[in-house]
Amino acid sequence: MTKYKLGAVVAEFNYDLTQMMLGLAKEEAKSRDCEITKIVTVPGVFDMALAIKKLLEKDEIDAVITLGAVIEGATDHDQIVAQHASRKIADLSLEYNKPVALGISGPGMTRLDAHKRVDYGKRAVEAAIKMCDRLSEI
Repeated sequence: MTKYKLGAVVAEFNYDLTQMMLGLAKEEAKSRDCEITKIVTVPGVFDMALAIKKLLEKDEIDAVITLGAVIEGATDHDQIVAQHASRKIADLSLEYNKPVALGISGPGMTRLDAHKRVDYGKRAVEAAIKMCDRLSEI
C-alpha cells in the first residue's frame, strides 16, 4: 500500500532540467513507498500557484512538490519570480494544512548551476514525506 500520494507541479520552462528533476522525484517517491499520482505542468515557476491550489483541494493528495529552475538573466526577473513563487507556495501550504515542498532551484544561478541542482526533485519528495510523517504525529 502506498504510504502517501503526492501531486507534482512542474514548470515547462527549462524543460530538460525539470524533466530530470521529475524523474528523480518519481524514483525517490517509489523508494519511500509513496507515489506521485498527479502531475500538472505549467508554463513556468511563476504560474504554479493555481495548479498547487487545485491539487491541495483534492482529498486524495497528501502533499505537493514543486519542480522548477529559475536561471539568472540580464535583469532581476529571476529574483522576482523566485521570491513571489516561494511566498505563495508557503501561503498555500498554510491555507490547506498540507505540505508543499519547494523543489525550485535558483534564483541567481547559471544554467550549469541548474544542472548541478537537479537533485532538488529528490529533495522535494524527501521534504514532503518528512512533513507528512511529522504532521501525522501532532
